[in-house]
Amino acid sequence: MTARRILYDDAGALRAPWRLVVFSLASIVALLVSSVVLGPILVQLYALVGLRGVTTEYWVECAGIFAGTAFALRYVDKRPWGNVWLDRTAAQPALIATGFALGAFAIAVPVALLIGGHWLREIGGTPGGWLGAAVRVTMMLLPAALLEELTSRGYILSVLREWWGWPWAIGATSIAFGLLHLGNPDAGAASIVLVTLAGVFLASVVYATRSLYAAWAAHFAWNWTMAVLFHTAVSGFPLEAPGYRYVDAGPDWATGGAWGPEGGVPAGLGMIIGVGIAYALARRTRSSPREHS
Repeated sequence: MTARRILYDDAGALRAPWRLVVFSLASIVALLVSSVVLGPILVQLYALVGLRGVTTEYWVECAGIFAGTAFALRYVDKRPWGNVWLDRTAAQPALIATGFALGAFAIAVPVALLIGGHWLREIGGTPGGWLGAAVRVTMMLLPAALLEELTSRGYILSVLREWWGWPWAIGATSIAFGLLHLGNPDAGAASIVLVTLAGVFLASVVYATRSLYAAWAAHFAWNWTMAVLFHTAVSGFPLEAPGYRYVDAGPDWATGGAWGPEGGVPAGLGMIIGVGIAYALARRTRSSPREHS
């Protein structure tokens, strides 16, 4: 086998593994540039609007991954943004609203049931005002969700989907998504399995809507519902919770323990229902040209 056959397929296109290598290298270079150029600007901007102490790191990393995606699409794949579900059609408000509703529903109902069953109990919160804390937490969660979507379900998912098909691509990226959380506080086998299921849930939103914006909205809504609405831990991290906080008061298999309610069986059931709803939406719209893109 010649070197060209290793690098290129019969149609003359760069093979999937090398496309992922180019994307990764381009993203690393862009991340370095973004940290030097964009990072200081965002720090000053956040200070100007009163967001001192809120990390700007996620936006910087988002810019790097976005630039790496743009480079790979333009110079390697020579394909439009629709190939990674980031085109104008994917940004329709209805799709984004659908994603947000799915994400909020999948976790709000399990948490409400845990509260109703007294397996989550309210305790005193941290000092400070609710609105200020909500803004600060929101400005942290918003880019964090985008970063994980760009990394796990953007260009990489699109290449693996083309190479292996949807089921295997979703499975591979979801397992990787789960393993990326191994370093979180109080991570364990159960929590990583639930995060992997979350990867399947979020990928199903992409599959159903053909919109990475919708998956971003679902991811953000999931975290925001826990952190801002119910003041629970998110993936092992307790955040600002002025006034009240809901903490574990039941069996860990249900409440998720210190990881937070997303690590419990009720949250898992919520995600499974969310996957079912997403696939029902996909079946309803499978005649759409975007469904086959």
